[in-house]
Amino acid sequence: MATTVAVVRETVAGERRVALTPEVAKKLKARGARIVLQDGAGASAYFADAAYADCEVVAATAALEQAEVLLKVQPPSLDEIAALQEGAVVIAHLQPHLAPERTRALRDRKITAFAMELLPRTTRAQAMDVLSSQAAVAGYKAVLIAAEAVPKFFPMLTTAAGTIRPSKVLIVGAGVAGLQAIATARRLGAQVEGFDVRPETKEQIESLGAKFLDLGVSAAGSGGYARELTQDERDRQQQVLADHLKGIDVVVTTAAVPGRRAPRIISAAMVAGMKPGAVIVDIAAESGGNCELSEAGKTVISSNGVSVIGTVNLPASAPVHASEMYARNLYNFLELSLKDGALNLDWNDELIAKTCLTHAGEIKHEPTKQLVESNA
Repeated sequence: MATTVAVVRETVAGERRVALTPEVAKKLKARGARIVLQDGAGASAYFADAAYADCEVVAATAALEQAEVLLKVQPPSLDEIAALQEGAVVIAHLQPHLAPERTRALRDRKITAFAMELLPRTTRAQAMDVLSSQAAVAGYKAVLIAAEAVPKFFPMLTTAAGTIRPSKVLIVGAGVAGLQAIATARRLGAQVEGFDVRPETKEQIESLGAKFLDLGVSAAGSGGYARELTQDERDRQQQVLADHLKGIDVVVTTAAVPGRRAPRIISAAMVAGMKPGAVIVDIAAESGGNCELSEAGKTVISSNGVSVIGTVNLPASAPVHASEMYARNLYNFLELSLKDGALNLDWNDELIAKTCLTHAGEIKHEPTKQLVESNA
């Protein structure tokens, strides 16, 4: 019997992405799935209901009630969880560390919930990696925001009135978002530097035509993330960085660790040492910020005229391509279990087992389990 895959409109303020595009709907249909779509689910990403020729368009209540698999961008609300049939599957970016009550509701409803940010970051998982695909959008958009905000040109210009020197841009963090930011700033003609405490990123930064900023501190960690610095290492790094920031026009900070507060890299004192008119765009503002002055969703002007822009959900600002990549990520994950229209979860597959947040009335992710139980 065909598994019913459902998609509903995202209700979080400012969210314009959709978890299923017409392209991916066609692929799911070809694999034997039945698809129900809430009317208008893709409208904010410019995918009209008529484009979903392979879907049954229904009201939200009907979509949730019929869902055997619910695909979402943002975590489901408590009301949406309550409307799902017991034992349904939810695949989304679930942010379990932010809302213990949501994880508790998923557990109590016996929902099998897959948090895509928990996906092991292995070679095999790359095509399912929502963190990477959406970070690429964020890095790109952050540089465009900075280019608009800085009171200078990005590129060098030779004019009848003389030569205009290029803006000096520093990208902090060389993950997917940081590398995309470096590439975008380079395309716009800026003089670009990249900084990351992981020494293995030096070659990646330089391959994009940027200069690697070496602060004399290495924090190579496991799983592609940096380890936490010692206090002495942090102090040395901060002093060298503070001195360097005095000559920088634009900083884009991208350092983040899923499920944890963003590392604080730029202090208020560092901002105070920067030149008037300089711009900081903090992609990590929602998770605490890489800059001490960052406020999510706001632009803060420091006393010396530095603009600190705390961005919120940048992928939603490019909903067409962000949705296309996200939907493909979910399809590639769902493809592991969807055979001839039937969903069969292979718990021996580490990608399925380690991405699972809740199943059969239990919390499977140990750190989340501890968090929920401590907030009971």
